[in-house]
Amino acid sequence: MTTPFLPKPTLVGELVTLRPIQAEDADTIDRIIRDDDEIARLTGAVHSSDADPLDLPIERLRQIYGEWAVADDRLVLGVVDNTSGALVGEVVLNDWDEGNRSCGFRTLIGTAGRGRGLGTEATRLVVQHGLTTMGMHRISLEVYDFNPRARHVYEKVGFVHEGTGREALLFDGEWIDVHYMGILAS
Repeated sequence: MTTPFLPKPTLVGELVTLRPIQAEDADTIDRIIRDDDEIARLTGAVHSSDADPLDLPIERLRQIYGEWAVADDRLVLGVVDNTSGALVGEVVLNDWDEGNRSCGFRTLIGTAGRGRGLGTEATRLVVQHGLTTMGMHRISLEVYDFNPRARHVYEKVGFVHEGTGREALLFDGEWIDVHYMGILAS
């Protein structure tokens, strides 16, 4: 099996620079997630408001990010705010399906990166890279019903709603739908 996830690129936009993730970035990502209760909820990483968003020791998280930095099965890029130079999140292409030239997408943007178009530009940059440079035919994602802000970003970039998984996530005793979205090279 060949993989389009190597080499790891640096993608430069007007607002953000996407650069290969590093093991040391785990400290910042850990802080971003712990300082923002919304991230764990909106990504479906927890099932209650009072759950610990990351149940991993920082040493293990550094190890994971170090492995992702060189992994041939995913592309994890840190989102750097061009104004401040700060790492504000990450974008990920993963779940490579070679036969169908498709993959999945996920993102995480902390509060410091919200409301200024950074997430939109980061999504646009990595999706464009996937569909053009990497030769993907399709990129797909899942977004929970209680995350309309993210869905709006995905629609602005060109993702199309393809279906709904009813009651896919149990959060604080309530069932939440998940929406499946995709974007095609064509």
